[in-house]
Parts: sequence; structure tokens; C-alpha cells
Amino acid sequence: MTHITLLVIVGPTAVGKTSTSLELAKELAGEIISADSRYLYRGMDIGTAKPSLAERAAIPYHLIDITEPDQPWSLAQYKRAATAAIADIAERGNLPMLVGGTGQYIRAVLEGWTIPPRASNPRLREELEGFAAKSGAAALHTRLAEVDAQAAAAIDYRNVRRVVRALEVTLESGIPFSEQRRSEPPPYEVFQLGLNMPRADLYARIDQRVDEMLSTGLLVEIETLLARGIDWSLPAMSALGYKQLGNHIRGECSLDEAVQQIKRETRRFVRRQANWFQADDPAIHWFNPLDTSTKVIIATVQKWLASRDDLTP
Repeated sequence: MTHITLLVIVGPTAVGKTSTSLELAKELAGEIISADSRYLYRGMDIGTAKPSLAERAAIPYHLIDITEPDQPWSLAQYKRAATAAIADIAERGNLPMLVGGTGQYIRAVLEGWTIPPRASNPRLREELEGFAAKSGAAALHTRLAEVDAQAAAAIDYRNVRRVVRALEVTLESGIPFSEQRRSEPPPYEVFQLGLNMPRADLYARIDQRVDEMLSTGLLVEIETLLARGIDWSLPAMSALGYKQLGNHIRGECSLDEAVQQIKRETRRFVRRQANWFQADDPAIHWFNPLDTSTKVIIATVQKWLASRDDLTP
């Protein structure tokens, strides 16, 4: 079986993955495959810190701006598209680079998850969502634990959408959700590059980024989405920044309060991301972009690529 060389760049939001990956792609003839769940949506640019048009013109990007906010993609759709992009890039002789902070996307591709088909029982889904609204997210999570303890252990109770999904699949099929997810490692030779920095530095960057989003028109971007008929109930609109400014737009809090909510929730998101990208994971080569030059990072990857060439028959 022919193995594909794959460079993976992971790390928390605001750590500098976009700028670092861009420099790596230029030096290594790379093409970037986004592993950010919010980059999929057209019209959601400022609030997601999407690479600029100039950055996307500099090197090829994949899986950015491929659907509308009211047409959400499933994990299975993403995995199929990312896998196809990796194969296509490699076949053309370039280096596929999987870059992003959505840990579930990264893991699904690297571990070759076989993702359960989406159950089609709207009535059951509505009942489960109604139960969560009435009894709370923790109560819904308890229901999942009763039928699939393994799935419940892997899913944060606050992620109601995922809990509903796991319960819906389990109850509809009669087979625990966790037992339906299998994996078959794909034929990749992987170098995982991790970017991180001390939390105080990262939080300062987050605060600065949020302020810049507001100054460059995030409120206008949201109002444009609403004018297009994009509803607050859509999963895309639960993204950081959009959800909190929605509270302000609806008159539920002041703008300053909404901004503080964004900064606070982004810090919490960073802590959740750390569960996917562990600092002690031996498979990830970690660098602090504040004290390591991009040239050093590039040289490290080049050394690994050369070692793979030496092993080629």
C-alpha cells in the first residue's frame, strides 16, 4: 500500500496556526486543508478568523467557504472531503497539510473513523431537544449514560447537539453509538506539529483578536447574515462571537458585556481544545511560536521529510 506523507498542524485558537502554516506551505510546496468546523461556512469570515483572501491567494486552501450557514456539514461529510483532498494533493506531488483546531475533525481523519450514519427520526430528535430544554443538559447526558456509558464519557454534557445525536443514533438503531464508531487507520505517514504558548500570553492574544474583530466589522457581518435569513437557531450561529453578540443584538446585554462573554468563552474553548491536543502526547512535536522562529520549525519538518525520503525504496 502506498503511504501518503501528511503534515498536521494543531493547537488552540489564536496561537498562530494560520501564519505558521502559510510559511510552511510556501517552503514545502504544501496545500492547506482546513480542519476548522467554522471555516466551512460562507459569510462567516471575521468572527471565525478565517484566512484572508490574500493569504488564500498565496497558496491553495481546501474546505473553506464550501457551504452556507443554513446547510451544516456532518462529521462524516467533512471526513470524506478531507480524505479526498489529501489524496488529490499527494497525487499531484504536493504536500497535504491538515491545519486547524477542531480536534474531532483531526482525529476522525488521522484515525480513519467510520462514522455512524445520521439517524432520520425528526420526532425523536425533537423530543430529545425538548427534554434538554426542559430538564437541562446534564439530565439529557444522564439519559445517554444509561444506554451508552462509553459515549457519555467521551461527550461533554454541555454539547447538547452531540448528546442528542448519540442518543438518537442509539435509540433508533438499538446499537450503542460508541459501538458504531469504528476506525481503520489510513495510509498516512504523519508528522504532527503543535503550536502552543503560556496561557497568559495566549489569553492576551485572544483578547486582542476579539477587539480587532469588533473594530473590523463583526457586528456588520452578523447583521448581514441575519438579513440573508440565517436564523439564530442554526448550529453555525452558535459559534464563538456570533452567539454572544446575538445576546447584545436581541437587547439581552450591552455590547461591552457581550465582548467580555466572547473573551471568557474563548478561554474556556481553549481549555476544551487541550483535551484533544495533549501537551504530553508523544506524537505531537510542540513549539512555542513566541520563542521559536518559523525557520526552525520549517527546518524540523524538512528534516523529517528527508528521513522519509531515505526510507523510500
